[in-house]
Amino acid sequence: MGIQRKAWVLKETGKPLVEESLELGDPAPSDVIVEVEACGLCHTDLGFAEGGVAPRMGLPIVLGHEVVGTVRAAGERYAALVGQKVLVPSVMPCGDCPFCRAGRGNACLKQKMPGNDINGGFGTHLVAPGASMVSLADAPASVKTDSLSVVADAVSTAYQAVQRSGLKAGDVAFVVGGGGVGGFTAQIAKALGAKTIVCDVQEERLAGLASLGIDHTCNVTGREAKDVRKELHGKAKEWAIPSLGYKIFECSGTAPGQTLAYTLLSNGATLLVVGFTRDTVNVRLSNLMAFDATVHGSWGCPVEAYPAVLKLIYDGKVLLEPFIERAPMSKINQHMQALAEHKLAKRLVMDPRL
Repeated sequence: MGIQRKAWVLKETGKPLVEESLELGDPAPSDVIVEVEACGLCHTDLGFAEGGVAPRMGLPIVLGHEVVGTVRAAGERYAALVGQKVLVPSVMPCGDCPFCRAGRGNACLKQKMPGNDINGGFGTHLVAPGASMVSLADAPASVKTDSLSVVADAVSTAYQAVQRSGLKAGDVAFVVGGGGVGGFTAQIAKALGAKTIVCDVQEERLAGLASLGIDHTCNVTGREAKDVRKELHGKAKEWAIPSLGYKIFECSGTAPGQTLAYTLLSNGATLLVVGFTRDTVNVRLSNLMAFDATVHGSWGCPVEAYPAVLKLIYDGKVLLEPFIERAPMSKINQHMQALAEHKLAKRLVMDPRL
């Protein structure tokens, strides 16, 4: 007899998720079945549910891509994983295409993302490639494993963006958008020795980041981008940091945020576009030439980088608990509505058993 799975399924965009039960068969030789302990709720899930972005798998689909749990069954290649607690990465490349062989697995056209390419974690179990599982065997007792679900996207995406920026100690990180990914980006940059500045429109969020030692916060509500630029560049000059050390991270996923991030560019600066919006942003690309500046898009995080991300958490350099809130998955539709209405101050970590 197979494993019985309960899941909340997206059958039609713009409609509530539907609770269903079904039996999972034996996993393929290269797959594992993970019993979900917790799954985070992300704006990407909302985009799929509302129809703003179409999941590559099509409908119906089980959303959710920030998953931690225990391997309960495995194909013959990964039988040794049964019983192990694991993190399921949000981006799982094929490992053998030209992109993967060039070290650009995040651009892999055959990648599997839970809740997009395969059924995800809004349920009691999911099936995923065994090769991509990240062991949590070394997690210290002081770290609650359900909180590590957000590492699968919010924290690992932040880490990848910081790495791609080339940030080093003594630089300054301008983070636009202090939510899940932005807050973790600021913490990681701080842990690596950079000065950190976070811009946001929520004073409560900024206060929380300031309490963790972020060097400067800026409430940009109602302010012109050029005025914010003057303030932030002024702080960098106070710290005697040249513009070559300006690392700008657009994490808001909004048109105003992307406009502000672009406005912060200066000579030799680097901009990482991490947040996603379908809105069009009007910028003058010639500024890149004039400033000899660099812009990268940054998506996901290579599986091989996860141990380094987890070490930052295990060592207490990146904190999760102040940024998450636990919730029952049975109320998923209420949580999705609250997310759509911008009523969630923290990232929800949902338990499918509740």
